[in-house]
Amino acid sequence: MPPIFKDMKPGRIDLKEFLDEKADLYNRPAFIESDPVSIPHQFTKKEDVEIAGFLAATIAWGNRVAILRSADRMMELMGRTPYDFIVNHRDSDLRGIDGCIHRTFNAEDFIYFIEALKYIYLDKGGMEAIFTRHQSGDSLQTAIHEFGKIFFELPHNARTRRHLSDPFKGSAAKRINMFLRWMVRRDDRGVDFGLWRTISPAVLSCPLDVHSGNVARKLGLLKRKQSDAKAVAELDTALRAMDPADPVRYDFALFGLGVFEGY
Repeated sequence: MPPIFKDMKPGRIDLKEFLDEKADLYNRPAFIESDPVSIPHQFTKKEDVEIAGFLAATIAWGNRVAILRSADRMMELMGRTPYDFIVNHRDSDLRGIDGCIHRTFNAEDFIYFIEALKYIYLDKGGMEAIFTRHQSGDSLQTAIHEFGKIFFELPHNARTRRHLSDPFKGSAAKRINMFLRWMVRRDDRGVDFGLWRTISPAVLSCPLDVHSGNVARKLGLLKRKQSDAKAVAELDTALRAMDPADPVRYDFALFGLGVFEGY
C-alpha cells in the first residue's frame, strides 16, 4: 500500500484534507483535453452540449485516445451541429453512417440513439426534463432507470440496450453518472458545465470505474469488491459524509489518483 494511504480512515480529517487537495489538483481546465468531457466542450448551445456529452459518455470505455477519436467522428457525422441534426435529420442523412463507431457501438446503435434523442427532445421535453421529473430522494438512480425506459420506447434491436446501463439491474452505470456529473455539477473551474439547474449536485453519484473503485477501496471508502449499483450507493454514503453539497467533486481525486498517479 502506498505510504500516503496508511492509517487513513473515512471520517478522519486527514483523509478529507487529502482528497480535497487532490480534487483541487485535478478539477482544472487542463483535465479537459485528454478526457471525454472535451467533446461537449466543443459546443456552447445547451442542447448541443447535452447531446455531445451524452454520446461521448455512451462510448467512454477503453482507450481514451480512441474514445475521443470515435466521439469526434460522431460529431462530424452530425455536421458538428448535434441538436439541429437530431431534430431535423431525414432518412437520407443517416445513409452515411455505417460500420463500427466505437468497439461494440456500431452504426445501428448510433442511428437508434439519434432517433431516440429526437423522440426525447420533440416529444418528451428533452433530457433535463426527464431526469428532473423522475429524481427521487437523495439519488438519481431511479431517474436513470426511468430515462432508459423512455429512451427505448421506440422499436429497437435488443442488443442496443447494452449501451445504456440500468442501476435497477445492478449496474454501476458509470457512463451515465459521468454524463450527469457534467450536466449538473457546477463550480468555477470550467470542467463540468452545471447546465441543469433543476437538479442539485447533492444527489449525484460518483462514476465508479476500475480506477476510482480501486482507489476508494485502498482508502477504506468502499468495502464492496464488485463495482456495481450497491458499491455506488456505498461510495455515495462515504463521499456525502465529507461533502453533502457536492460529493462527486471527489471523483476528480479518485480518478486522478488512479489514472495519473498509479495508486
